[in-house]
Amino acid sequence: MQMSIPRAVAANFLGKAPTWYKQAIITFLIINPLLFIYNPYIAGWALVVEFIFTLAMALKCYPLQPGGLLLMEALFIGMTSPEHMKHEMVVNIEVILLLVFMVAGIYFMKELLLYLFTKLVLKLKNKIALSIAFAASSAFLSAFLDALTVVAVIITVGLGFYSIYHKVASGKDFQADHDHSHDEEVPSPSRQDLESFRAFLRNLMMHAGIGTALGGVMTMVGEPQNLIIADKAGWDFVEFFVRMSPITIPVFIAGLTTTFVVEKFKLFTYGAELPPIVREILTDYSKHVDANLTLQDKTRLTIQGLIAIWLVVGLAGHFAAVGLIGLSIIVLATSMSGVIDEHSIGKAFEEALPFTALLCVFFGVVAVIIDQGLFTPVISWVLTFEGKTQLVMFYLANGLLSMVSDNVFVGSVYITEVTAALNSGAITRDQFDLLAVAINTGTNLPSVATPNGQAAFLFLLTSAIAPLLRLSYGTMVYMALPYTIVLTLTGLAATYLGLIDLTSWLYDIHLIEHHSAAAAAAADNIPVAH
Repeated sequence: MQMSIPRAVAANFLGKAPTWYKQAIITFLIINPLLFIYNPYIAGWALVVEFIFTLAMALKCYPLQPGGLLLMEALFIGMTSPEHMKHEMVVNIEVILLLVFMVAGIYFMKELLLYLFTKLVLKLKNKIALSIAFAASSAFLSAFLDALTVVAVIITVGLGFYSIYHKVASGKDFQADHDHSHDEEVPSPSRQDLESFRAFLRNLMMHAGIGTALGGVMTMVGEPQNLIIADKAGWDFVEFFVRMSPITIPVFIAGLTTTFVVEKFKLFTYGAELPPIVREILTDYSKHVDANLTLQDKTRLTIQGLIAIWLVVGLAGHFAAVGLIGLSIIVLATSMSGVIDEHSIGKAFEEALPFTALLCVFFGVVAVIIDQGLFTPVISWVLTFEGKTQLVMFYLANGLLSMVSDNVFVGSVYITEVTAALNSGAITRDQFDLLAVAINTGTNLPSVATPNGQAAFLFLLTSAIAPLLRLSYGTMVYMALPYTIVLTLTGLAATYLGLIDLTSWLYDIHLIEHHSAAAAAAADNIPVAH
C-alpha cells in the first residue's frame, strides 16, 4: 500500500519517537501562540514546563529537536528575541567552549583514565568504599575543576567499562570491533549479568554526579554562578571558602553519609554489586592490557599522565578559560599519540556537540524566562522578608527555582537583585554577605533534584551512556531524591541556626585584626604577612 504525503510527513516527524509523544509536541506548538495572545506570562511558564517535559522524555527522543521546535516558535511569536538568545550564549561562552573542546580533550585521554579506574574498581572490592571514593573524588575535583569536566571523565570511564563487558559477553575478544548499543548478540544467560552491571554503573554515575555538587558549592571556581557571586561580593578564593564552609562542610559530611546509608541498606536502587563474571572479565582485560603494553603504549600513557597534570594545574591556576585549556589538551594529546587525520579527531566531538546545541536551546528558554519576568514575582516576594527569615526564604526560593531552571541563571538573577538593593541602601553590607551565602548554597544544593537543575546532570542525562544504562530523567530524579532531601535540609538547618552569621563575624574579626596589625606594622615600617 502506497503511503500518502501526510503519512510520510508524520512518519518522518521526530523519527521513531512514540506517536503519543509526537502528538504532545504538536499540541504544544498549537496552544503556545494562543496562550501568548491570552497571557504572555502563562505562555512563558507553559514553555518552561514543556521544555522540562522534553528533558524528562530524553530516552524517547533527544530533547534538541522538540525543544528546538518549541524555542523557534517562541522566537517567532515574540516571547524573546534572537538577539537576547545570542546575548545569553555570549554570556555563557566559557561553558560552550568547555563543552566543545574540554569533553573532546578528555576523549583523547580515555586510555589512561580507563587504565587507572579499572585498577581502582578491581582494587576496591567493597561497593560502599568504592561508592564513597567516587563521590569524594568527584567532590574534590569539582572544587577546583569544572563539574562538567569531572562528569565527562566519569562518563568516559563508564563507557569504557560497559563496552569491555558488552564486547566479551557478545563472544568477541578485547580487540574486536563491536557496537555496544545493541544487545542482540548477548546470549540470554548473560542478560541478567548485563542488567546487574548496568545497575552497578548507574550507582557509580549518580554518586559521582552528586559528588560534583558537594564539591562545586565549596569554592568560587566550583560552579559558574559561584564566580559571579564572588565577583559581586568582592571575595577572593579563601574568603569565599570560609564564608561558605559552615554550610558546605556539614553538607559534604551529610552527603557522604547518605552514600554510605543508601549503599548499606540498598535504598533507592543503590547497593547493586559488580557481578562476579564482570569482575572476572575486567580482571582479564587488565591483565591483557598489562601483558600487551609496548614501549610505545607505555610512553603514550606517560604522556597522557603529564597532560592530566597540566589539566589540573591549568584549571586550578586559571591560566586560561576552561575551553581553551581543553583545546590545548586536544593539541597535545593528538600530536603526541599520532592521531593526525581529520576523521579520527572528529570522533571526539560526537559526544559533546549535540549537548552543546541543546544547551544553546536552553539559553533561549532562559531568555524567555527573563523577557517574560517569570521569576520576578518570587524575587520580589522574597525581598519583603527580613532577618533570618529572609535568609531561609532566599535559600528555599533559589533552590525551588533552580530545580526547574538553570542554577547559573537563578544565582545570577538573585545576586544582581541583592547587589542593587545594597547599592540603593535597602540592605546593609553584612546582610548582603549573608544573602550571598544563602544564594550560592540555595542554587547549588537543592538543584540536584532534577537533571535540568545542573548542567553536569543534564550532560549525564543526554550523554551516550544514559540510554545504555537505562538512566532516564525519572530514574535520575528518584536516585537523587535521598540526596536532595538530606542536602537541602542540612543546608537549610545550617542557614536557620545562624552558622553563616558566626562565620561572617569570625571573618570580620580576622579582617579587623589583620588591618590593625597592618596599621601598627606600617607605623614601625614592618611588613605584615597576608
